[in-house]
This record gives sequence, C-alpha cells and structure tokens, in this order.
Amino acid sequence: MKVETFINSWPLSTPNNNPLSFSPLSLPLQLYPIFSHWCNSLKEAVQEIYYTAKREGLGMAREQLVVLNALDLAKTQWYHFTAIVIAGMGFFTDAYDLFCISLVTKLLGRIYYTKPGAPKPGTLPPNVAAAVNGVALCGTLAGQLFFGWLGDKMGRKKVYGITLVLMVLCSLASGLSFGSSANGTIATLCFFRFWLGFGIGGDYPLSATIMSEYANKKTRGAFIAAVFAMQGFGILAGGIVALVVSAAFDHRFKTPSYHENPAASLAPQADYIWRIILMFGAVPAGLTFYWRMKMPETARYTALVAKNAKQAASDMSKVLNVEFEVEEEKIQRIAQEPANSFGLFSKEFAKRHGLHLLGTTSTWFLLDIAFYSQNLFQKDIFSAINWIPPAATMNAIDEVFRIAKAQTLIALCSTVPGYWFTVALIDHLGRFFIQMMGFFFMTVFMFAIAIPYHHWTLKPNRIGFVVMYSLTFFFANFGPNATTFVVPAEIFPARLRSTCHGISAAAGKAGAIIGAFGFLYAAQSTDPKKTDAGYPPGIGVRWSLIVLGIVNFVGMLFTLLVPEAKGKSLEELSGENGDENDGEKQAASARMASV
Repeated sequence: MKVETFINSWPLSTPNNNPLSFSPLSLPLQLYPIFSHWCNSLKEAVQEIYYTAKREGLGMAREQLVVLNALDLAKTQWYHFTAIVIAGMGFFTDAYDLFCISLVTKLLGRIYYTKPGAPKPGTLPPNVAAAVNGVALCGTLAGQLFFGWLGDKMGRKKVYGITLVLMVLCSLASGLSFGSSANGTIATLCFFRFWLGFGIGGDYPLSATIMSEYANKKTRGAFIAAVFAMQGFGILAGGIVALVVSAAFDHRFKTPSYHENPAASLAPQADYIWRIILMFGAVPAGLTFYWRMKMPETARYTALVAKNAKQAASDMSKVLNVEFEVEEEKIQRIAQEPANSFGLFSKEFAKRHGLHLLGTTSTWFLLDIAFYSQNLFQKDIFSAINWIPPAATMNAIDEVFRIAKAQTLIALCSTVPGYWFTVALIDHLGRFFIQMMGFFFMTVFMFAIAIPYHHWTLKPNRIGFVVMYSLTFFFANFGPNATTFVVPAEIFPARLRSTCHGISAAAGKAGAIIGAFGFLYAAQSTDPKKTDAGYPPGIGVRWSLIVLGIVNFVGMLFTLLVPEAKGKSLEELSGENGDENDGEKQAASARMASV
C-alpha cells in the first residue's frame, strides 16, 4: 500500500472519531479524549512529514510538480470560491437560457398560430415546436465538441471569454427576433437560439476543466458539483423572471379568457413577455465577463500542456501567495514519458481510457434523454393531469404565469435541493455511489408514476403526483445529472481533458435532443381526437414515462464502467506522472473500486 493511501485512509470509523480499531468503551472514559487527540495529532504529524518529503522529492518514485502538488494539498481558500462563482454564473446562464424557452412556447403558439374562430388557442405546429425546443440543444452539442477541442489546443482561459460573449449577444438577439410572417419570426429566433446553444456548449467542458484543475483533491468533487449546481438556480431564476414579468403584464393589461373572448384574450403587449424573458439571460453572463477575463490560466494546462514551467509557477504564486521554484527539467522529463504522448485516437488511449470514455458518454446520454424530456415538457405533463387548467379557460398572460408557477415549484422543492445534496456528500459517498443511487431511484419513481398513471390523474391524487414527479428530479440532481458532469473533468489526461469532457457532454446533448424531439411526439394521446393540432397519435404520457424508466435502468448498468475519482489527484487518475504501465494500473484500480 502506498504511504499516501495509508495515511489518508487511517481508520476514523468509530462513532467518536477514534482512529484505531479499539472500542472507546475499552478505555477509561477520562482518558479517551486525550488518547483520541493524540492519535489525530500523530496522523497530522505523519502527514506533514510525508508531504514535506514529497515536496522535496525524497524517496519518491513518481514525478510530481511542486506547483501541482500544492494545488492538490491546498486548504479551501478564497480563490476556490471565486472560481466557483465565476464558472458557476456561466452555468446559471446556461440553464436559464436552455430551459426558459419551455416557459414561453405556449405563448408563442397563441401569438403566431391562433386561427380565428378556433375552439382552442393556437399551438406551435409539430415541426416548429421541435425546432424551437431542440435547436439550442443542437447548437450546444456542436459547441461542446468544438470548444472542448479548442480548450485543449489554445488554453482554457482564451476560449472561456469567447463563449461568454457569444452567449450575451445571442441572448439579446433572441429577444429581438422579428419577421414579416410567423414562420419568419420563429426562423430568426431559431437561428439565434442555435448560436446561443453553441456558446453554452463551450461552457460545459471549460467550466468543469477549469474548476477541476484549480481544486484540491480532497474537495474537488464538491467544487465541480457546486459549479454545476448553479444550473438549479438558473432554472429557478427562469421561473421567477417569468412569474414577475407575466404578473406585471397581467396587472397592467386585464384580458378575458380565450373561452369568453378569443380575440381579446391575447393582449398585443403579450408579445413583449417572451422577448423580455429570453433577453434577461444576457444579464448574469455580462456581469461575470470582467472577472472571467482576469482568471489566470490553470497551472495544469500551462505546465503539462503548454510546458511553460515559469508561467505556471508565476500564476500560482499569485493565486496561493506562495513562491514556487521553476521546474523546467522536471516538466521536460514528464513530457517525454510515454504516458504523456498518446493521442485521442490512439490504441494506447483506447487501452487506458476507452472504457472510461464509453462510461461517461453512455451514462450522460441516457441521463439526458430522461432529464430534458421531463424538464422541457413539464407543462404538457401538468396539463395532462389537469394541474394546469385547459388553455381555453385562461388568457395568454395567465397561462404563462401558471406554467411558470408550476415549474418554479418543482425547481424550488426538488431540483435545487438535489444539486446541493450532491455538493455536500460527493466527496464522502463518492461519485460512483451517488450516480448508481440516483439512477436507481429515478427508475423506481418513474415506474411508480407511470404504472398507476390513471390514479395520479384523478383530482384527489394530484398533489401525490407532484411529490413523486419532484422526487425523480431530486434524485436526478442528487445523482447522475451532477456526477456525469464531474467525472469526465477528473479522469482524463490534461492535454485531452477538455476534449473528452466535451465528447461526453455532447453525447448527453444527443440524448437531450432525442428526449426533446421524441417525447414531443411520443407523449401525444393514442386517441387522434385528443392530440395537439398537427401531431399524429403517440403512445401517451403513461407509456412515455415507462420508456424513460427503462432508460434510467440501463443507465445503472453503464455506470459500472465509470471509475471512482474520490480523493485522488488528477495526475494519479490519468497516470500522467507515472511510468509506462502506471496509467493502466490506475485505470484497472479505478474500475475495481467502482465495481
């Protein structure tokens, strides 16, 4: 057993943190606190001796740059929280921009596709609805692949600013979409939503990689998960902004329901509502641009990829307030190791990380099929159980308010808490356990909703439905929705880390596109008379939910390919500092730990 592993795994399993295996009851009660304190002090002393020796290179077979070792062992400091906020605000904006569209699609249908004299308000035609809901996801997929690759080629910081500028400009442009016809306006909206998604896509691999490379190994999982947890606040903010805007317009412009007066139910000013909601996404992104540009490049990219030892030492000296020696010779030795020379499409990568990449891509793909289909189409599910009244009984502005209220309630009660449970426990329970548990309970609750689906549609049982539905979101976020983001940023070599995270995230967005487009059609009623205008009959909400439950179960199986990264340095996980066979040993060890 390696010394570091032995020290960090020193038993602390008894109720009172007794570091040895003796029972506390076997010691005199008055001596036990002294004995416990002595053992903890002994552990700290041994740790200090060992890490001092490691920093000075005494008897260590593995090459480790002092600056990277310092980052791994650093206590939680102010710069950690700064990095979380800067990267996290990008994710706040990402989630807001991706999910706020679901709040206004019914309003877009009323404004641009209502036919005079129709018994029900207009809805977006199937092809238009698919484009509006899915085009940003297509852009996100492309952005994840492109900016992930670019982040490994140009550096994390240089590319980071480009994505933010793109997000700000396209958020504003989305709200300014105009056209001479309904289809022209929607086409303009889709154009800007695609490029908005392209910028959002770059934020995934870059934010995760930057946070993982800044974090210490003890709390790295919590820091990366905290960045991703800002997605929950972004979803919540979307609902709150829609509530405030729709309430203000409803107070100012009183209109009857569609059933009472179809023409008067849509105030002309309602066209401003969806534009304001979409454009608000530019605000949080714009506020963090200055601070994002001031962040130094990560030491791991500068040292291990750019091979600039002097710059890495200089940057981290400012961050940690500690002087580091320049280790040019050590960087050159590390660069010449076979473990640091193979490419993404090499046999060596396939041998060392092929199963890992399959695990991260497949689990993210399966997770997003379920997660995005649920998130983007909550309004349809709530309408199906009559939690939101029929469209004809509301005016256009009131419908936006009710949809926003339902989605805000789900976000507040389940989505946001789930993210922060992951932040609190990921470095204690481990990534593998949380992901497996999350997929398991998502499967259980999805089947619990779907199999007795008629029971939940009855009015006395609607609150129960909302509780069960909320639990699937809770365990998605206290589960694979967070861990699929964290793990790809930890287990791949620095020169391929952003690329591999981008590939994994793009696989997830491919699943999201399937969920968005597929659920749109699949959830339609089997009765042709009850389908939305322009849609063919589907398999119904019940069978759609059963399919999603099966998808979650398959996600459990592919989780067995995902390694455990808890408590290990990034170089230890990727084998970048070891000999030719070290990476293979680490991969095998990680897989055994997972299973």
